[in-house]
Amino acid sequence: MSTTTTSIDGYKLGKVIIEGKTKQVYNLPEHPGLCLLLSKDRITAGDGVKAHDLAGKAQISNTTNGQVFRLLNEAGVRTAYVKQCGEKAFIARRCEMIPIEWVTRRLATGSFLKRNVGVPEGYRFSPPKQETFFKDDANHDPQWSDEQIISAKFELNGLTIGQDEVDIMRRTTLLVFEILERAWQTKNCALIDMKVEFGVDDDGNIVLADIIDSDSWRLWPAGDKRLMVDKQVYRNLTSVTSTDLDTVKRNFIWVSEQLADIVPRKDHLVVILMGSASDTSHSEKIATSCRSLGLNVELRVSSAHKAPEETLRIVREYESVMTNLIFVAVAGRSNGLGPVLSGSTNYPVINCPPVKSDNMQVDAWSSLNLPSGLGCATVLYPEAAALHAATILGLSNFMIWSKLRVKQLNNFVTLKKADKELRGVRNV
Repeated sequence: MSTTTTSIDGYKLGKVIIEGKTKQVYNLPEHPGLCLLLSKDRITAGDGVKAHDLAGKAQISNTTNGQVFRLLNEAGVRTAYVKQCGEKAFIARRCEMIPIEWVTRRLATGSFLKRNVGVPEGYRFSPPKQETFFKDDANHDPQWSDEQIISAKFELNGLTIGQDEVDIMRRTTLLVFEILERAWQTKNCALIDMKVEFGVDDDGNIVLADIIDSDSWRLWPAGDKRLMVDKQVYRNLTSVTSTDLDTVKRNFIWVSEQLADIVPRKDHLVVILMGSASDTSHSEKIATSCRSLGLNVELRVSSAHKAPEETLRIVREYESVMTNLIFVAVAGRSNGLGPVLSGSTNYPVINCPPVKSDNMQVDAWSSLNLPSGLGCATVLYPEAAALHAATILGLSNFMIWSKLRVKQLNNFVTLKKADKELRGVRNV
């Protein structure tokens, strides 16, 4: 970047907060709480021992990073990323960075084999193997244990990194890996391993931060190491020619183009079919929970008792245009709607009767006591109906699956924070 540059895409640049081998981080004086990360046309390996200029890398890296965080933000992962800013930069929430690199591995390869003699290359970790490294170029980023991280007592934006924080980062790291692993599977590409970093924002929250690009992972198209398209190609070079750098650049462009094509599918529908308009309030609660999980929803009214032909016509209408389809039956008293749907379609049917405290047993029983040969499930709460629908659709949709996993992580983090606040002996 020219030393005379004072703004990027309308953002006035302040002082350089920190500068690394491949990026600069700028303060944004007119936007408190935000910063700008500017990538360089530079590629390095071996703690900077190997380094080359690579024209166009900054733009490719910035685009790749934006595509990755677009997916993660859509899934609901808490990140520092805000938006792209020009071709080579992006805006992020300002954080104090935790000096730990989190590595997640699906297959054993690279440095893991050197540190774990006897493990064959390609050994599959289930669940993925997680490792932590202290960021210290002078000592080649030594591997650290949880105990070392906790004993360091890093304090960032008022938050001391202890066991709770390590647990949250460990679970988040695994979540990020599994989301991106499933995303890459849609392109028949195996995510072998990757590294991420975390920061603490101004509110004391741990967020996924820094950059995730082709420097951050190993990618093997079709699971074939010979086809690798990541920075390992550059690391493996004993001498580097302009032709070699062109190959590396083409690989990085390929990765960015593939990411641009990873668009979560919207080819599904949850039809909430209620037996009466009086069930609208209950059905709207189901719809709201469905939408929070990224599900497409439509509400309809028809009674299996009062208008059986119309009910089946509605079913056939959706069957004729949708392949990823789920029906949620909302009917109280004598619930014939769910069983009729289940006996008339091969798509999943979920009963969610609008039960009340004075007739819960009777209403629920009419949904549970099914004739033989029918297989509709029954849940009592609107959120449960949405979650059940999402688990079915998530089998073939990585974004819906990801939103479910993020919800589980958020539940864990909420419990961790509540326990941390209340634990300890108290004298009355």
